[in-house]
Amino acid sequence: MNFETFVRPFIVPPGKKISLKKDHDPGYTGKFVTKKDALQILQRGVQLLAEYQDKLYAQSTQALLVILQAMDAAGKDGTIKHVMSGLNPQGCEVYSFKAPSAEELDHDYLWRNFKVLPERGRIGIFNRSYYEEVLIARVHPEILERQQLPPELKRQKDIWKRRFGEINNFERYLVDNGISVMKFFLNVSKDEQKTRFLERIEQSEKNWKFSAADAKERAFWEDYMTAYEGMLSHTSTEWAPWHVIPADNKWFTRLAVAAVIVAKMKELDPQYPTVTEEHEQELLEAKRMLEEEK
Repeated sequence: MNFETFVRPFIVPPGKKISLKKDHDPGYTGKFVTKKDALQILQRGVQLLAEYQDKLYAQSTQALLVILQAMDAAGKDGTIKHVMSGLNPQGCEVYSFKAPSAEELDHDYLWRNFKVLPERGRIGIFNRSYYEEVLIARVHPEILERQQLPPELKRQKDIWKRRFGEINNFERYLVDNGISVMKFFLNVSKDEQKTRFLERIEQSEKNWKFSAADAKERAFWEDYMTAYEGMLSHTSTEWAPWHVIPADNKWFTRLAVAAVIVAKMKELDPQYPTVTEEHEQELLEAKRMLEEEK
């Protein structure tokens, strides 16, 4: 499969105002009509990711930041588990961002994300991210009120526009310093979310993944969709575009995310470091010594 061609429909064109209802179908599966087809290609994608990661880690000049945003039950955890299953844990870190702590509220909203950015040669995965500051904080104004900001900054009418610009500049800074930013919105439908919530209630082994607050948030569904559309329209850039991934079919979601990351890795083209002539002589000497051991 040509991963580069496959991923094009998911990219949000920079500067385009999008409508999730009109432009993106949560149930889309392209030409892959069976789960079996997708699983076979996903296995190849996971293998390619492992090969690229090994080179990325050895080269240690570039890093990859993968950001996953979605409504509850869209499949973020499962995507991380299945797509990243073949990666070396030494070169990959996953961070989940919950409600900010008292310490985090005493800093700017990018601080807690900034301090765990991936090191060179590594892949960092953010399960939710600083984008919550233009999503849940927008849907629930009381969250913004609790932040330790000067009152006049909280009440500015252009606060979301300002934050969009701050985030774009931040990501530009990361890219200019060798950290590629990959952003995924897992687009699940309201009906499919309901089905998954019911599964979490009915299956005892999944009870821990559900809370009553999850169901209550469904009352704000349209508000969230408006917030997501604003986020996608204003922060999909040439240097860090958004990818809207259909999420009603988990097998397709995982394939799509893997394909996008493989395509990016191919573009980065990491290579194993070249051995210097001096190091090569050292290796030959070490080989001679080992072979002469009795």
